[in-house]
Amino acid sequence: MRERRRGVVALLIVITVVLGLATRRYPAKLPTFVAAYAGDTLWAAMVFWCLALLARRQTTAILAISTVMIAFAVECSQLYHATWIDTVRGTRLGALALGSGFLWSDLACYAVGAVIAAALDLVMVHRTSGRGRGVAAS
Repeated sequence: MRERRRGVVALLIVITVVLGLATRRYPAKLPTFVAAYAGDTLWAAMVFWCLALLARRQTTAILAISTVMIAFAVECSQLYHATWIDTVRGTRLGALALGSGFLWSDLACYAVGAVIAAALDLVMVHRTSGRGRGVAAS
């Protein structure tokens, strides 16, 4: 596997964060289904891109599996309620990073987000893997 380009991955993180924040800021402008589930889906995609930035040579499959494991752990952590963690979750940044309440549907969103990011990653890796070796990029 070729190393992912740092700038491209960083740009994908920024785009994903902006889209995710927009779904939270303007839910009335989106279809109900998108407003309800896009934020969590994009959160998982953002985790994927952050992992891809940290481990640029890692396989797409390992990144996707790691993303799902992290996302599921964060979601399950929402079943734990102690004053200190609820205080963190009560802040805007804490709520965005850690969520606030366990929902089964979030697990599905995280899986979808990881799959979408992995698919995009595979397309990008496939497109760049042929460059410089006489193979046409498709």
